[in-house]
Amino acid sequence: MVPLNILTILVVVFMISILWTNLRGAPWLPTPMSKVYKMLAMADVGPNDMVYDLGCGDGRTIIAAARRYGARAVGIEIDPLRYLWCQLLITILRLRGRVQIIFGDIFAQDLGDADVVTCYLLPKTNKKLEEKFGQELRPSTRVISNYFNFPGLQLLREDEEAGIYLYHPVPNHTKTKKGSSL
Repeated sequence: MVPLNILTILVVVFMISILWTNLRGAPWLPTPMSKVYKMLAMADVGPNDMVYDLGCGDGRTIIAAARRYGARAVGIEIDPLRYLWCQLLITILRLRGRVQIIFGDIFAQDLGDADVVTCYLLPKTNKKLEEKFGQELRPSTRVISNYFNFPGLQLLREDEEAGIYLYHPVPNHTKTKKGSSL
């Protein structure tokens, strides 16, 4: 009878975790590793870069940034189960010196030392992030988005077929008549 109670508790915790995550940013949908590598390559990640992954899920992007590209990486995750999974994974892979996981809300974290920011979030969340990026990120920081774009940021490059968008965190000024900015 005890194992059934433990299983019930785990299922309830898991369901609460999914609901909480969906309300705070986006549901977790793992990005295929081939797309992770495309994203990091498009952002020109290198060994001198600090990569932030907003809503890092299972940590695959920050682990790839550290292992394949030699970068330092920080993942921010609000889901307690995925946060714990990431902690375990970076310990097993012996990446503690290069990869850090922060448990918390992406809007409560300072992103100022990021050279690259990756995300796979919903349009509503991306829209809210645009102001944060403008306040905290350097103009040279590269923002790479999986699937959902940032209409208010300066688009540098896109791979429409793969659904990958590369930005600088500066406002995208729409021109009005006679070339003046809004």
